Amino acid sequence: MFIFKKIFSQFLFPLPLVTYLFLAALFLLWFTRYQKAGKVLMTIGVFIILLFSCKGMPDLFLKSLEDRYNVLDVTSMLNDNNTLEKEQIELIVVLGGGHTLNPDYTITSQINYFSLVRLIEGIRIYREIPNSKLLLSGGGSIGTDAEIMLEVARAIGVDRNDIILESESMDTKDQAMFIKELVKESPFILVTSASHMPRSIALFKKQGMNPIPAPTGHKSITPQRSRFVLPFPKGKEIVKAETVFYEYLGLMWAKLRDQI
Repeated sequence: MFIFKKIFSQFLFPLPLVTYLFLAALFLLWFTRYQKAGKVLMTIGVFIILLFSCKGMPDLFLKSLEDRYNVLDVTSMLNDNNTLEKEQIELIVVLGGGHTLNPDYTITSQINYFSLVRLIEGIRIYREIPNSKLLLSGGGSIGTDAEIMLEVARAIGVDRNDIILESESMDTKDQAMFIKELVKESPFILVTSASHMPRSIALFKKQGMNPIPAPTGHKSITPQRSRFVLPFPKGKEIVKAETVFYEYLGLMWAKLRDQI
């Protein structure tokens, strides 16, 4: 089921979807008499690629995910919440976001952007809360996210005794189940990408936990001073759109499977 989910979802991402529309359109235009159908498919493909490659639409959908939870201010949280003392928070849980295992490269090259930015935020929070520990979570078929994050954390000075690994999970649903066994009833801070936080919180709450969200890796940041941007198609906007598709497909899948 995990492999099916990963493969099937790829066909619904903007770039693969547009590619297959174009291929179907070219086939109809070159090898059949269904010229009108070919033109319609080509037009739909162009519309989709323009819609999701120009600045505006990807940010609009991405902000709907990223702005659901505020950035965590540890000092304010501890000062404002009388029921939550600093010594009560024992764990900062960091969800892995991918890696590429290859010992010919440095460890900082093997960890991907999502895992790295989550790890750095987790370490930042860990250093603000005395006596806390990092719980690094994430499996993998070749090496694990947790082990890669461990090596990066140790390389930048985090004490190995302050790190707990969860390296069996294959997706966020698994992470929620395995982490429940480790955190028990203890309050904990959950660190993941801002766009991934809504699905993560829903999955963790389904398991009976109430994590404190600490979103990071925002991609739809609005600059303090607005500036005019020409509406040219850009690859980074397609990447944003893929993140949107991935998360909304993940939410739909979790709801269909009664995971949230």
